[in-house]
Amino acid sequence: MKHFTIENDNKITVHGSAREADAVPDSERFSNETALARLAASWPAARLVEIWNSVPGTRPVRKFKDRATAVDRIWKAIQTLGNVPPIAPAAEMPRPTVGTSNTTEPDTAAPAAPQKPNVAPEAAPAKVKVSRAKKEPKADTQAGPREGSKTSQVIAMLKRDGGTTLEEIMAATGWLKHTTRAMLSAGGSLTKKHGLVVVSQKVGDQRVYSIRG
Repeated sequence: MKHFTIENDNKITVHGSAREADAVPDSERFSNETALARLAASWPAARLVEIWNSVPGTRPVRKFKDRATAVDRIWKAIQTLGNVPPIAPAAEMPRPTVGTSNTTEPDTAAPAAPQKPNVAPEAAPAKVKVSRAKKEPKADTQAGPREGSKTSQVIAMLKRDGGTTLEEIMAATGWLKHTTRAMLSAGGSLTKKHGLVVVSQKVGDQRVYSIRG
C-alpha cells in the first residue's frame, strides 16, 4: 500500500511504508481517499487548487465545483507518483529456467516445478511485516517535533505568555496565511500529530493564539 505525505508547502511525496511517511517532519500522512478527504475538510478551497496545480501532468484550474470533486481528482492524479513495477522481474525468472531444462535434460524439468511453492511462502511473511510496521508509527504521534524545525518554533511561540499572532508566526516561518491557519486549526498537524489544543481569542484589535495548558 502506498502512503502519502503532504507538507505545509503542499509538496506531496509517496512512500512505501507508514514508518517512512511518519518520518517526514511538518507533514500530514494519508493512504486512501477517505483519509485525504478528512485532512482536506479543514483546508481552504484555495489550497486544494494549489495542490492540484502542483501535481505533475495536471491541467491548471482556478477553482473546483466543490470540495469532494477536488479531493477525488487530486487522489486519482497522485496515483501515478512513485509507480514501480515490482512483480514483472519475478514473473520472468521461472521462464528461462524451464526453457533451459526442456532443451537439455527433460528429466530435470520435474524438480524445477516444486521450487515455485517454495518461493511463494517467502513473500507472505514480507506482507505481514509491512502490516505490523503500520501500527508502530501510532506511538510516534505523541513525540514532539524535531528540534529546530518550524513546527517547534511555532509551538514555542504559542507557549509564550500572551501567546502569539498569525502575523508573527508567518513572519517567523515564511508560511502563507492559509497554511498557517490550517496548522492552527482543530484539524491541523499540531492537534493531530502532537496532541496540542490551540486556543484563539480576541485581544484588542488582534487575534491571539496560544496552547491550552
